Amino acid sequence: METTGGNQLIRDPGTAAAFARALHETPGDFIGRDPVPVLSFEPGASLRDRREAFGAVYGAIVARTGEPTLHGGSARGPDIRWRDPRRTVLLSGAGTWALLSVHDTDLLEAAERRSFDWGGAWSPAEPHDVGLLPYLWRLDRSGPGEPPADYPTGRPVAGLDHFASALELLLAAWVEQLPVQVGDDWAAFTLTSSADRGRRFHLSYARGDGLLVSVDDRDGGDSPERGDLMRSRGWHSHDRGWWQAEFPDPDRPHTAEAARTVLAELYARGTSAPSQLRVRDASCRDRGTLLLPGLGIRT
Repeated sequence: METTGGNQLIRDPGTAAAFARALHETPGDFIGRDPVPVLSFEPGASLRDRREAFGAVYGAIVARTGEPTLHGGSARGPDIRWRDPRRTVLLSGAGTWALLSVHDTDLLEAAERRSFDWGGAWSPAEPHDVGLLPYLWRLDRSGPGEPPADYPTGRPVAGLDHFASALELLLAAWVEQLPVQVGDDWAAFTLTSSADRGRRFHLSYARGDGLLVSVDDRDGGDSPERGDLMRSRGWHSHDRGWWQAEFPDPDRPHTAEAARTVLAELYARGTSAPSQLRVRDASCRDRGTLLLPGLGIRT
């Protein structure tokens, strides 16, 4: 969905909101048509700039149409849905565009399920294409409409480098997309590895707190040598047995650094394959169901 067909950009958020309402109320007039651009991002815009630009359009649409059924986002931008079994209004990011469209729900979700089931690299040597997934994260807070009975689980990533790429994309998506959709609410999950049982990584993001990544190192001691070792892997500070990397105002270089730090720690502690990894306790302020299919590991 990188192109916009022949449709002209709707520049006014109020007009975009009126169009979204029309898609919602009379979908039969619009299903099958090209998406309509409602926002153009500057090429190379920071995550903050994209977030602020999108917020004006999203706020106007919610004010006119109501809260969405499903929150979420992909590597290309937000993925927000007003859904029922008949039609799905989709407000989505597509690189330098934000687009509005409406779809037959069954057809849309069948195509997306195929992408989750069959997309992706089959080996670590192949290019990692998690950035092409329909969405990396999905949040169901029982909004108006009707959510699907189940969701795609995501295809397992083929190697730890692919997992690090997926993690970087997810964290960047959160920084760009979460504050617009859930305000100051935090999102977080715990990462564990069967190669190092009992060890926990904790990853979280909230607009007010920034991006925080930490690892339990209470069995590692507190010597200067230990500190040098942990800092060499990318950690910033030590607090009550946990090493942390903190990014108060994160952008893409910081999400990449966070992912590299986690990867270095996993390798150092014996993890050799993404099949050893597991996501636990994924939550967005303990409200609703938060899914992370873009990570490509077990939950």
